[in-house]
Amino acid sequence: MKIQIPATENVTKIEGVPVRLWEGITEVGTKCKVFVHRIAVHNSDDSSQFEKELQEQMPPSIVIPLRMILE
Repeated sequence: MKIQIPATENVTKIEGVPVRLWEGITEVGTKCKVFVHRIAVHNSDDSSQFEKELQEQMPPSIVIPLRMILE
């Protein structure tokens, strides 16, 4: 399965851990939500382009209760 997951500005907590909400869609069009706590490039790869693209995303700024996201 492949998912495209654009970032949102929404943050919530899962089991006390802050996570950023990314809203995804699969190749066949199924919508999904992805909760990201951390994201990193493999340590043997050049991360400069990844870091640049990550910084271009809107900063997380809106904290939303998990129950509201899952409604």
